[in-house]
Amino acid sequence: MRTMLRAQAPDARMLSHADLDDSLHALLQDKPPGDVWLFGYGSLVWNPIVHHEERRIARVHGYHRRFCLWSRVGRGTPDKPGLVLGLDAGGCCHGVAFRIAAGHAEQELRLLWRREMVTGSYCPRWVTVSAGDTLLTALTFIINRRHPSYAGKLPVETVLHAMTTARGYLGTPAEYLLETVRGLLEHGVRDPYLLELRRRVLATHPELGSAEMRQK
Repeated sequence: MRTMLRAQAPDARMLSHADLDDSLHALLQDKPPGDVWLFGYGSLVWNPIVHHEERRIARVHGYHRRFCLWSRVGRGTPDKPGLVLGLDAGGCCHGVAFRIAAGHAEQELRLLWRREMVTGSYCPRWVTVSAGDTLLTALTFIINRRHPSYAGKLPVETVLHAMTTARGYLGTPAEYLLETVRGLLEHGVRDPYLLELRRRVLATHPELGSAEMRQK
């Protein structure tokens, strides 16, 4: 990630390894006792990268999932940025909570920090999530509204255009969308916002649906 950022977006601000470690250690100072719960709402649903002991469908109140972060490397380029998901203020969001064993939490989260926190576009936070009748304190990544890549609430046509025209070294925003919808549906989560975007993307690019079927 860091190497690709330097190559494709040399002017992008990147947090140093020391900054990332300081950020992680500051968050862990407020860690609840025991294992760590991680709430995923986008790529973490289908590519969590962390070793976990358990996963549960969960819901967080006070935040909603939205394509509100411009991606100028992973899912786009500086000249043609794509979009990825963030948790923005208001509403609620269903996702997946992963339980990470306490003894491995710092090591596993350090890997996650290298993926999610390099540019500082997210703010890691402890939030309360409900998993059935159980309330859990979980770590999640809230969008950083002060970051220059924060896109806010975009017109749906702008989102769809970015979905189908941008591509970065990780692929296209449309592929990211389809993977997220698939991952959520596998857990029984139907997000009307994402499902409508998926419907409209496949209406104009049916070939993406064929690729999606082959991955199942």
